[in-house]
Amino acid sequence: MAESTRIHAPDKELVPRAMVRLMFGLVMLCLLMVSAHVWTGQPVVSAPPDSAIKVEKTLFLQGEMSGAARVLDANGSVIADLSPEQGGFLSGVWRVLQRERTKARTALDGPVIVQAFDNGRMAITDPSTGWSADLMGFGQDNAAAFAKLLID
Repeated sequence: MAESTRIHAPDKELVPRAMVRLMFGLVMLCLLMVSAHVWTGQPVVSAPPDSAIKVEKTLFLQGEMSGAARVLDANGSVIADLSPEQGGFLSGVWRVLQRERTKARTALDGPVIVQAFDNGRMAITDPSTGWSADLMGFGQDNAAAFAKLLID
């Protein structure tokens, strides 16, 4: 008679019970540390450093799911009309704005404010929802996509 192969797990535990308990303890320790930090009113230390605004522009972003993007200035003049290969990050930011504006039930076509600071950082802010992002967190190439829009 041929020996059948077992399909289910072997008799020994796949993950030792002590390891599961240790991981659960680590998660609880992290939760306790974060809670204690919040409860004691400690300041946020991971925020980007404050710096004076070097350049600021009000822009209107338009995007497509394909990745194509169009950027208009405050007067409605086209600053950039980008193909799907060129506008991927801008179109991604546009999708985030659409989602945030939908959640906030505000107009989907409002302006955004793009700022470059003296310390080299850049940020984008949506005045209609209060949403903002430090563009340096997305990498140098993606921040450069917005930096090109600030050049007169």
